[in-house]
Amino acid sequence: MSDSIPDFLRTTRASYDRIAKDYAAAFPGGPPHPLDQALITAFAELTAAHGTAPVADLGSGPGHVTALLHARGVPAFGVDVSPAMVELARQTHPEVRFHVGSMTSLDLPDGTLGGILALYSTIHVPDDQLPRAFAEFRRTLTPGGHVLLAFQTGDEPGRLHLAERFGHEIDLRYYWRTPEQIAAPLTAAGLEPVARVRREPTGDELRPRAFVLARRPVETTAGTPAEPAPRT
Repeated sequence: MSDSIPDFLRTTRASYDRIAKDYAAAFPGGPPHPLDQALITAFAELTAAHGTAPVADLGSGPGHVTALLHARGVPAFGVDVSPAMVELARQTHPEVRFHVGSMTSLDLPDGTLGGILALYSTIHVPDDQLPRAFAEFRRTLTPGGHVLLAFQTGDEPGRLHLAERFGHEIDLRYYWRTPEQIAAPLTAAGLEPVARVRREPTGDELRPRAFVLARRPVETTAGTPAEPAPRT
């Protein structure tokens, strides 16, 4: 990645490069909560029903969820801003493709993705950069393709800065948002929200979790969303 990248990407990349091994050791598997697993399964089924276009796991980290989708027959690949995370993912899951990249500037052609997964990766994207990321989602999705986002949430928005984790000096900023705050820029980017789910924290979790499912509308030749066929 170029040295001209925005500061938030540079600091996020450097921070995860430092903690990659410890992070992977602390979170050795996929989502442990049954509801999280069910939502990812539903996303996988939606993308499979839509066609055979590949699915991008943006912010793939150690690659566990990307590998889970791959094992379920979804043609998934991972993208992460941290080269150290990408290298760990490649070593752990050699059967899956991973590469370094950013959701705010995807190195992918227009309309080529059947789905986008972004689990706890938009939490590091500042508010003023979300429209840019969601515009990239719409650009790269095929019409009818879905995106599933997961993020920590609460009754009010908030933010946090961490200067240390796993004994390493870092510079990570976290942004907590409500599902409505995520749905608004998704809609502005031309994606239509389909479902919103919130669950309360369990175990060591400190904040509620939220999921937003959206899709790129299927348009007619006139450029307007296609109406569903009448039931007979």
